[in-house]
Amino acid sequence: MPTRHTPESIVIADTPAAILEWAARHIEHVGIHQGPRLFAGPGRTATLPCWPRGALEVAAGHGRGAAGRTYDWDRIDRARDQAFGILAETLTGHPVDPAAKALHREAIDRWSAEPGRTAADAAHAFRTAAARAEHALF
Repeated sequence: MPTRHTPESIVIADTPAAILEWAARHIEHVGIHQGPRLFAGPGRTATLPCWPRGALEVAAGHGRGAAGRTYDWDRIDRARDQAFGILAETLTGHPVDPAAKALHREAIDRWSAEPGRTAADAAHAFRTAAARAEHALF
């Protein structure tokens, strides 16, 4: 059975490539929103807007853990942070300091806020970053 890429899924990816692919499918499913509609529509919650950074957080399990199920949150959080870094480098076209989490998020947010940005653009960026992540040595 294929992995369900929805906020309701209790399956949580734990590698950068898997998180990026999950985020791509999620944003294709729920779309991307900018501005005042950021928290509107299906698949979004009050704390998880649907935009690239929010999709990565959903993919990494934010708000999706199941009661009674054990998750390796240290591993998942490391993979999420690596996914943020690889996506930031993919979007900017140059290396971003691996230790500078704030710079990763800023680069992603800046890219996300460009007028006319679409879910297809974001999914393509996620998949490009996922392909890079599969070949990266962490």
